[in-house]
Amino acid sequence: MFVFEDPKVANAFYNFVDTKFILDNENVYDDVPFTIEGEQYFFSFYEVEIPDKALNLFPVVMDVFVNAALGNDEMDPIFSDGDNPVSRKGHWYIAIEVYSDLEKDCLHIDSLSRERVLKYLRGLKNEYLATQNYNEIIFKN
Repeated sequence: MFVFEDPKVANAFYNFVDTKFILDNENVYDDVPFTIEGEQYFFSFYEVEIPDKALNLFPVVMDVFVNAALGNDEMDPIFSDGDNPVSRKGHWYIAIEVYSDLEKDCLHIDSLSRERVLKYLRGLKNEYLATQNYNEIIFKN
């Protein structure tokens, strides 16, 4: 997983992804398609609170495995604060997983696409952190 600290209000990354990828509030947490060098990839993300800043991805990983075992294609967001943008306490992180039709985990150390996917995700993170008005993203695309 690609993980970074999220200093913004609750649901800010959701709104960023929804706007940037023109998803109209459909499948925003799961199977978000993107392309690198003509190759199709997908990502899912999770908003995770880690109260003591010790990185514990166990709840996220368990959620992924339980939903996969149950055959649940739609992943409910975890640690969600609802639809209202509210300020948050604690340390919040965005955890992103990337996959493709060819690879289940494009961030795995042995993945052939790992470096180009990491470069893309770093750019996405930087764009998210630098953007205040998500509607301006539409004009950048």
